[in-house]
Amino acid sequence: MGILDRAVLVLNQSYEPIHICNVKRAIVLVVSQKAAIVKTVDHRVIHTVSSEFPVPSVIRIQRYINIKYWEPVLSKENIFKRDRYTCQYCGATGVELTIDHVIPKVLGGEDSWTNLVTACVKCNNKKGNKTPEQAGMRLLNKPRKVHRIHTLQKFLDSPVDEWRPYLFME
Repeated sequence: MGILDRAVLVLNQSYEPIHICNVKRAIVLVVSQKAAIVKTVDHRVIHTVSSEFPVPSVIRIQRYINIKYWEPVLSKENIFKRDRYTCQYCGATGVELTIDHVIPKVLGGEDSWTNLVTACVKCNNKKGNKTPEQAGMRLLNKPRKVHRIHTLQKFLDSPVDEWRPYLFME
């Protein structure tokens, strides 16, 4: 992956994270005065025939963009991403994973962000059609609805340090 393909966090005029683009696109936005560089990648620069540009890590759009609210789709893959592909009962990773209803459907549980968690096959079988309390198990994390910012946080396994303040990770 070349320097022009590196990921750049795009902020709205209000500093709300709204998108991720590559360095090439970010520089086009900066040169056309549609965005300004907020953070750069250390002391790296890109040289052109007539000028040089610092390599952006975070840019801010100059005019506010009204983005319609959207909700990430409730799906097996998005539950896995939210839970970082980790069993929410035992903490296992790298094993076969399933989706578990915290409150089982037979007890009135529904398909929702707050009732679905990632579970390894062993824990899911152990829990069965019981609540975690009934099965003598505890959740490592309370399941929660995913926000749009959460999807940006998950873009990288280890988010770029310069992005952390803008993704509410500090």
